[in-house]
Amino acid sequence: MLMAYPSEKTRVILLVDDDADDRSMFCDALHEVDDSVECITAQDGAEALGILRTKAGALPDFIFLDLNMPRLNGQQCLREIRQALHLEHIPVIIYTTSRQQRDIDETKRLGAAGFITKPNTFDGICRSIASVLTNPDAGPRPFLTTCRRSVLLSGFFPVS
Repeated sequence: MLMAYPSEKTRVILLVDDDADDRSMFCDALHEVDDSVECITAQDGAEALGILRTKAGALPDFIFLDLNMPRLNGQQCLREIRQALHLEHIPVIIYTTSRQQRDIDETKRLGAAGFITKPNTFDGICRSIASVLTNPDAGPRPFLTTCRRSVLLSGFFPVS
């Protein structure tokens, strides 16, 4: 589901997730954390790349990317994003149910800015989003890992 970019919004997040309930909960949590941030969504990597190609002048500030999706999965999508010069500066946060170290390592190698295991509560989702939005050093190179309720630093993405 593509939402428009209202001009009064200060930042934009693109959430790429095949689960409609997860997309809805994430956008609700985002608006709870900061209602000035616009949430746009895609249901898989192919749709996300289509959005990113057509929005060259209005790109998102962050991309939250699920790994396990049909058509084009999260790792494939991340690879495509990092190969596109006009997209390489956008921080991509992996947002998935996986806790597998191999997924963390591979997405970091591919250029993800962080890895968040999906929290199972609304409050946990809000905390995860806030940890990214309130970090002044968030960018394409730092790396954040969160699993369950604790935030684990795995690199140089400081979290308060």
